[in-house]
Amino acid sequence: MRSSIRTVNRTFTRTSSPVSHSRARQLAERAKTRAVQHLLARQDARGWWKGAFECNVTGDAEDLLLRQFLGIQDEKSTRAAGLYIRGEQREDGTWSTFYAGPGDLSTSIEAYVALRLAGDAPDEPHMSRAAAWIRAHGGIAASRVFTRIWLALFGWWKWEDLPALPPELMFLPQWFPLNIHHFASWSRQTIVSLTVVCAERPVRPAPFTLDELHPEPGTPAPTARRVAVSGWTRFFLCVDKALHVYHKVAPRRLRTAAQNRVARWITERQERDGCWGGLQVDATYALIALHLLGYQVHHPVMRAGLASLDAFAVWRPDGARMIEVSQSPMWDTSLAVSALADAGVRRDHPALCKAADWMLGRQHSRPGDWAVRRPKLDPGGWAFQFHNGNNPDLDDTAEVILALRRVQHPDQVRVDSAIERGVRWSLGMQSRNGGWAAFDADNTSSLASRLPFCDFGEVTDPPSVDVTAHVVEMLACEGELDDPCTQRGLAWLLAEQETFGAWFGRWGVNYIYGTGSVVPALTAAGLPAAHPAIRRAVAWLHGVQNDDGGWGEDVRSYRDEQWAGKGASTPSQTAWALLALLAAGEGNTEVVERGVGWLAQAQHEDGTWEEPHFTGTGFPGDYSIRYHLYRQVYPLMALGRYLHTRAEIPDQATDLPPSPQP
Repeated sequence: MRSSIRTVNRTFTRTSSPVSHSRARQLAERAKTRAVQHLLARQDARGWWKGAFECNVTGDAEDLLLRQFLGIQDEKSTRAAGLYIRGEQREDGTWSTFYAGPGDLSTSIEAYVALRLAGDAPDEPHMSRAAAWIRAHGGIAASRVFTRIWLALFGWWKWEDLPALPPELMFLPQWFPLNIHHFASWSRQTIVSLTVVCAERPVRPAPFTLDELHPEPGTPAPTARRVAVSGWTRFFLCVDKALHVYHKVAPRRLRTAAQNRVARWITERQERDGCWGGLQVDATYALIALHLLGYQVHHPVMRAGLASLDAFAVWRPDGARMIEVSQSPMWDTSLAVSALADAGVRRDHPALCKAADWMLGRQHSRPGDWAVRRPKLDPGGWAFQFHNGNNPDLDDTAEVILALRRVQHPDQVRVDSAIERGVRWSLGMQSRNGGWAAFDADNTSSLASRLPFCDFGEVTDPPSVDVTAHVVEMLACEGELDDPCTQRGLAWLLAEQETFGAWFGRWGVNYIYGTGSVVPALTAAGLPAAHPAIRRAVAWLHGVQNDDGGWGEDVRSYRDEQWAGKGASTPSQTAWALLALLAAGEGNTEVVERGVGWLAQAQHEDGTWEEPHFTGTGFPGDYSIRYHLYRQVYPLMALGRYLHTRAEIPDQATDLPPSPQP
């Protein structure tokens, strides 16, 4: 179970007592000093920081399925993956998508199949519990499309019972609805590769049956009950039926031409490290597609791709292996630099200068997919991963610029030039509604998510509150406050505030992250602490502080607003709340001092914090992330700002209704 592979967090559930101002500062100073020492010691010799990027076990399961499909499975990897997946199983036999979350059907199915590949017998107690739960929740037939695609590769599901996705999609012009650029960057690569998989419909010999995962083994794909549908849903169901018919009569020359275009598209986007977009899932489907198109496993493209997946493996002392679905060095490094600067580390410290050099060397100088919508815009962004030359993102770009401004670099001309290019690119990537998205501008098609194929996660990239907040904060700090783009972004943020005072967090869990991102941006943009929007946010944060003095929010808040701001206290979420309150001039309040006290008491002697909870977000409600460095950088950032920021008293009192309580 989990405890066999995780370090269990120390919990502080007692009600905290008020902390005096002098005591809070003393605790904060000691915690800050220890955290600085720890973070400096974690820097790589090349200048970057990177914490592990942990999701759920589907990445590990799909890695085993990929190796089985390609015929390259090996005993060491199989045993290590099985050990990790087995250790993540819950007591009820299931696997969840986030810490302490409920069992998830598709995740549990993929984990179960992976353990079968690792040699676990179906009659073993942990396997029989999993199978019983899966059957009780509808079995394979009730799982998401992507899970059933993996099973179809081995004949455990029929291709005819899956949505169609033809490679001729590549021929759709940019102006045509549902061309590949109507999908977000993270789904675009996957969809392009899957067009080949769905056209070829391969079936490898299955090493075992999965009858135990069907409620009725004789009818693994029961006929769905007829549900009245209308509008776009009916339209796309009809289109899907037509595409299944087309699959049988598709002109061979046209299909071959489409698949050749897919192969070129995939190979042209392979990164220097062999991966695609720095994402394990994109690399996995690209390797399957290329293999189906004739690329053997010894081909240089395939060898490099497989090697990149090996580089995503995190090996643990007990021999277990966790696969990172991505890596976050640019994000982690920019946040680490800002946290150390907030903590008072001198601006010309060698660690900060080395980090700045590393970041400066990875600014994009060539157009990527974003240029489809912004063809005249010069490049200048930064990407999340070590190697992702095609998809820089606005969030990393904003945080890198904010970090670079905190460093006294010996070549300031170089820094200023890089920042200028990054600012211009950011301004040019604003969407029409005034906000900023992660990777693209105006990637907001409502049709893409209606496809029968898209039953999981987000497939488009609309503007989000947290990315927009970081961009607005960066633009304000760069003297671009009067630029119409900045003003439109600021107005969009104010309009997006929830009625109860918080902001939704697209890339972090959830309302605490959104609020912790927006309030510092508003004050950086010149809004006074007394502004009604800021006072509403402060009132909400006051109302959701835990009895122990910290803050926490469960991932389930994405599905149920009753969870908004509710959950066990965590270091990162407590820090986000404090960052908002400190920006709002609340530094001398008892609420802030209790939060600072919680952070100080939760810290270990070596300067670290423990955080088993998933506080990052890939797809809200569907895919959660545990950034292992969040629990180090954000608390240090909050402690540093608490110690070095002058508290402000709002200019005027504002009568506000009490924050609603779930």
